[in-house]
Formats: sequence, C-alpha cells, structure tokens
Amino acid sequence: MEDEITLAQIIKESLETRDFIVFHSRDGNEALRIYEANSIDIIVTDIMMPVKDGLTLAKEIRKNDQKTPIIFLTAKSQPQDVVTGFESGGNDYLKKPFSIEELIVRVKNLMNYNRSIKTEDRLQLGQYQFNPKNQTLQYKNEKVVTLSGRENQLLLLLTENKNKIVERDTVLDLMWPNNDFYASRSMDVFISKLRKLLIKDKEVKILNVRGVGYKLTV
Repeated sequence: MEDEITLAQIIKESLETRDFIVFHSRDGNEALRIYEANSIDIIVTDIMMPVKDGLTLAKEIRKNDQKTPIIFLTAKSQPQDVVTGFESGGNDYLKKPFSIEELIVRVKNLMNYNRSIKTEDRLQLGQYQFNPKNQTLQYKNEKVVTLSGRENQLLLLLTENKNKIVERDTVLDLMWPNNDFYASRSMDVFISKLRKLLIKDKEVKILNVRGVGYKLTV
C-alpha cells in the first residue's frame, strides 16, 4: 500500500519479477478491502497513507490477525515513530529512501520465518504452553494468546537458550538486519511486551543482564 505512484509501481514491478503476486492500493480503506478479499502472505504499507494511515490499518488488521507480517515504509526517523509502528503491529520497517533489494530481502525473510521453524509443537515455560508453530502462548487453562510474528520469533530465540544469556547484539543481528538505534529501541518494546505476557508465572522471567543482553529464566 503506497500512495506515491512512481515508487509503488517500481516496488510492484520489482516484486513481480521475483514471482510475487502483488495487489496495490492508494489509500488505507482500499488496502483493507483488498486484504479482506484475498489470501495475503505479507503487507507492505506506507505509514503516511490517505484516508486511513498505515498505523491505523495495522491496528485494524491485528484485531483478528496476528500472523500476517507487516512492513512499514516511512519517511519518519524519530525513535518514537519507529516504536509506535511496532506497537501498532508492525514486524519490520524501512526508512525512505531505501533500496528495492533490501525490501525484497526483508519480505523474503518474514515470509520464510514460519516455514523455517523446526521445533516441538509445544514448549513448556513454567505454567505456560508455548507453541511457536502456531504462534500461541497459554497460561494454564486460560485463553490462548496469539503472538505477533516478532514476539514469537523473539520468545523462541530466548526459549531455545533458556537459563542462558543471549547477547543483545546477537538478538539484533538475527532479528533486525538494520542493526541501528531504532532497531535497538524496537527490541526493547518487544522485550517489554513479552514480560507482560509472562507476568502470571513468577518463576518465568526475562532478565536484563546489564551491558550484555537477556536471560529467560524458568
């Protein structure tokens, strides 16, 4: 979803040459209609869209869909703008101007992520059941919580290294290829989200090892 026609056409044609089927919309309402009428594997949207902006679009999609990856395109570069994008349900972002090849790499990485998970269906984290393949987390017999793609990816990384320190730079390199200040801020947002989701079991904690990284203790 991109309202700058020239840029949108370049993106569309570039993805189509890689055998992607691309739907293009010029405003947020049209984008939502396309999403609801088709089976969409990934969403690439500008934040500054007419009628309905990209952040609002993402929030509406996330009401019922936590799995479809969303990449934001933005001319904004303030840390809070990036954080707001991730809080709205985004999985990744690209600041304009960007290279088409970088966008294609991001698209492929997010689309291939779920297919690449090779682990047990259910992982026990204290009194939580974590299912990385279905992107779900459940405390005892309470309501199942659906994780966003980024939440799922981060929790899986910590779970695979539970009771061990995972270096901050390792997390950034694996999950945020554009390892910069904004990526670091967005990682902090997702760590905070996971801590809130795991708060019901006092024996499960994500510890901040100052100056080094994080440790999931169970």
